[in-house]
Amino acid sequence: MRAERLALQLAGVILVCTLLAACAIPAGRIASQTASPDRVTASDEPENTRRARVRLELASAYFGRGQVVTALDQVKQAIAADPTMGPAFNLRGLIYSNLGDNALAEESFRRALTLDAGDADSMQNYGWHLCQQARFAEADALFSRALEVPRYRDAPRTLLTRGICQARSGNLELAEHTLQRAFELDAGNPAIAVNLSEVLYRRGSFERARFIMRRVNGMPDVSNAQTLWLAARIENKLGNSQAALAMGDQLAARFPESPEAGAFERRRFDD
Repeated sequence: MRAERLALQLAGVILVCTLLAACAIPAGRIASQTASPDRVTASDEPENTRRARVRLELASAYFGRGQVVTALDQVKQAIAADPTMGPAFNLRGLIYSNLGDNALAEESFRRALTLDAGDADSMQNYGWHLCQQARFAEADALFSRALEVPRYRDAPRTLLTRGICQARSGNLELAEHTLQRAFELDAGNPAIAVNLSEVLYRRGSFERARFIMRRVNGMPDVSNAQTLWLAARIENKLGNSQAALAMGDQLAARFPESPEAGAFERRRFDD
């Protein structure tokens, strides 16, 4: 449970990080509406597409702040303005997934991919939704498709999500391989580093896990109750009781009300 909670908190927020970029106007669609050979600019944007884009930007901002119902209202207005905007259905799927409405979430992701079969963001987010439903094989197939999209720029993000899902399914060996690939592509990403370290810890590779966590906990703006507790558990497994207690004391001092501080107080290192 601890590992799943950690993965959710670190990975959940990254799933919409490219929505606004994905909402760029499809140049081919606009170009087909005008005979001008000029480059497409904002003035060429149809009014309904502009309204939908603005609503989608608002929906993304609200969703990022946790205002899920308000985000849903905005995304509904985006879809009403332009029912062909795939990224709006992608966000709609994320919102319904967040609300626990799995049927509408799946319908939304399928619609997004019907509108744009090559949309790696929708594949990524749909895969994560399926992973949360323990539909691991279907999720992995979508992650694989996303990674195969030409010039896909968010491979580390999808590899992170895929690795978390593989760990959830119990395939720690494959999860380690996937997260290691993500780490090689983006070693400065703390979410990748922590999830890789968690998997290494669960597989008994304590030295490697410690090396990574020392880097993470060396960043004050990144370290938190979970990263400090993972570091303490790693040190305990290595038999370094003094270092384990030092990490635990730091955890208790900085995050005294956290569940991890409570676990440290009870010395529940192996839970």
